[in-house]
Amino acid sequence: MTIAFTFILIGLAAVVFPLRRNRFYLLNAALVIGLSYIAEHYWFRISAANLLSVKTIMLFVVFHVICINFTTFIAYGVDKRAAVNHQWRIPENDLHMLEFLGGWIGAFIAQRFFHHKTSKKSFQNIYFLMIVMEIAVLWFLYNYLGLSRFF
Repeated sequence: MTIAFTFILIGLAAVVFPLRRNRFYLLNAALVIGLSYIAEHYWFRISAANLLSVKTIMLFVVFHVICINFTTFIAYGVDKRAAVNHQWRIPENDLHMLEFLGGWIGAFIAQRFFHHKTSKKSFQNIYFLMIVMEIAVLWFLYNYLGLSRFF
């Protein structure tokens, strides 16, 4: 399971160029891989034959959603701290990529917690666009790639 998750996350970074530069995506990948390692060795025993089973895919989705929201929250906190200290900032495209990958709930909580990026209308417009795009992608996966038969 850990090896499969590693190939998925690193493979995605290899194919999607902006993810290679996004250090928070790499943090997310490390968290998911670490969590899957712990789950595989202490909680679940998944054989190699069941790597693409519904249980394994759902574990990946759950681990990814938890970690990407945690990572997005951290990214907003780092960006807010950098803004206050007049230091290097995280590019908005990196924050939006994290939101699109499923971290929009963490972004929402971080925006309210850190009072960061809440008054910038252009950022908020793209933030809501990322939510709509993610819902559209999930709808497409659910309806057209046969994921509806699992639920």
